[in-house]
Amino acid sequence: MKEILRTGIILFLICAVSAGLCGVVNSVTAPVIEENLIREREEALAVAAGEYSVGDEVAIDTPDANVAYTILDKGNVVGYVFELNATGYGGAMTIIASYYSDGELISAQLTTNSETPGLGKRAEDPGYMQMFTGLGSDAPLPSSSADLPAEYADAVSGATVTFSGVAEALRNGSALAKSLGGAV
Repeated sequence: MKEILRTGIILFLICAVSAGLCGVVNSVTAPVIEENLIREREEALAVAAGEYSVGDEVAIDTPDANVAYTILDKGNVVGYVFELNATGYGGAMTIIASYYSDGELISAQLTTNSETPGLGKRAEDPGYMQMFTGLGSDAPLPSSSADLPAEYADAVSGATVTFSGVAEALRNGSALAKSLGGAV
């Protein structure tokens, strides 16, 4: 009985020390992680805006986007940058995408995701989003891989769920940009 009690106390002390150390490590690393996330988001917004500048945050009420910012050219609103919500094979994804006011996609970048390496993770590559760039105004954004030219078949192959999630989010963003128009 004493041996069981002794083993239990030792295990309890090991767990308590481990939990305490985990708490200390978390308190040290959490602010650094938060700063890195903020910096990555700001960099993604700047990349999405391209030659334009990112303006003020726009109040939106939609499940399709978390946040929206205006894109300014010499002080005039020419479009919007959205942080779009998407769902892929690995679950929730976040896409930073910029649009002209008429819904044409300027650029997009997949940020947060848990997609499969080698397949869905290809959507993180800058070239992947090129298949959508320039669409959304006169030419519609694709709704399935069948809507794509043959040159993009390899990028989508094996990652249809990821493609569908990205395409749906970008279509929703285009519709949102059109609904906001040039008036903020």
